[in-house]
Amino acid sequence: MSDLFEAAGMDQGAPTPLAERLRPRKLDEVVGQDHLLKPDGPIGRMVGQKRLASMVLWGPPGVGKTTIARLLAEETGHEFHQISAVFSGVADLKKAFETAKGRRASGKSTLLFVDEIHRFNRAQQDGFLPYVEQGVVTLVGATTENPSFEINAALLSRAQVFVLKRLDDSALEQLLQRAETLLAKKLPLTDDARIAFTNLADGDGRYLLTLSEELFALRTAAPLDARALGELLQKRAPAYDKDREEHYNLISALHKSIRGSDPDAALYWLARMVTGGEDLLFIARRLVRAAAEDIGLADPTALLIANAAKDAVHFIGPPEAELHLAQAVIHLATAPKSNAAYTAWKMARQAAQETGALGPPMHIRNAPTKFMKDLGYGSGYSYDHDAEGGFSGQNYFPDEMKRRAFYTPEGRGREGAIKERLEHWAKIRAERSTD
Repeated sequence: MSDLFEAAGMDQGAPTPLAERLRPRKLDEVVGQDHLLKPDGPIGRMVGQKRLASMVLWGPPGVGKTTIARLLAEETGHEFHQISAVFSGVADLKKAFETAKGRRASGKSTLLFVDEIHRFNRAQQDGFLPYVEQGVVTLVGATTENPSFEINAALLSRAQVFVLKRLDDSALEQLLQRAETLLAKKLPLTDDARIAFTNLADGDGRYLLTLSEELFALRTAAPLDARALGELLQKRAPAYDKDREEHYNLISALHKSIRGSDPDAALYWLARMVTGGEDLLFIARRLVRAAAEDIGLADPTALLIANAAKDAVHFIGPPEAELHLAQAVIHLATAPKSNAAYTAWKMARQAAQETGALGPPMHIRNAPTKFMKDLGYGSGYSYDHDAEGGFSGQNYFPDEMKRRAFYTPEGRGREGAIKERLEHWAKIRAERSTD
């Protein structure tokens, strides 16, 4: 084997990626996951007690899921068996379970690590249940997707879910320092470029070390600055799956930033979605909803502007229509807020369900025939335009239903004038009802 490496002009260590060479050998060497692995963390306590429960490790790529599973097996005396849901099928699962049974018969425990476990279908996931229940295997699944959406409830009830964090700047810097120590040289970067470099990794330690190999291989007279680094390395596409959880997390962040009257944060989340390739019409639909739900009559023009942005998406399309969405986001975020219309509609819907099929009072029923007029349809109706002040104060609820107040304006923005009007009419209505 060594002859083959020599013929290729490499030594035997050359083909091993830097990320693999720096893979931690003990759990306390894993960076960025102290909330789980430190002695008083949930996984740390298991290791300290030399016991291991089935679990699902949920987190973004490159944060140590596979490494943690492997080290858990080593530190708790389990045999490590790894399969990938991407490449494995029913036959592979059966083989893994049979092997684990054999180990168990000889007194050895098996940690079955299933990478990308969410890619197994429901039936395949159900196949794990008897082996987990009987203790044939201790299951450690790894997933980048929300387990509550992608993993069977029956399997989740038999496993603990631990959330791994994306690596922060401090953790990424630790990895770079380890790489520099291993290779006995510094990355050829200025301080500003080093910061830009860790930002480029976006919390993915494996990606950071993969890029580091390119930089360590450079022969430069002077360290690269941030601009030179950007020209050398292509910018990484942001982690964003339009049909997965992040899709809903970001649109929720956008909506809540608008509701919270923070145009800068709202623009940031809009930019994150657009940069990630989100459908502009999906964003526009949420803006139309936010205009009615969170602004309402405090600024009725908000709904008009949100709809205009939606029309621009149809009429102009990307990338030009991105500016129309940005303008709508700024308008909605800076508009006075009121959810009074939204709350009123929910209350009215509930009242309609509670009261069933109550009919309108006779005086506001339509009377197109003489027979209906004789029955009293329309009798006593007051035409409001002819009433003093254009307001009759008549009852428009069913006779069997006590009057309810659904719409209570907040008094902000244009709802201030609406509130004054409603209070004036309520006073007149109360006076006329006692006459």
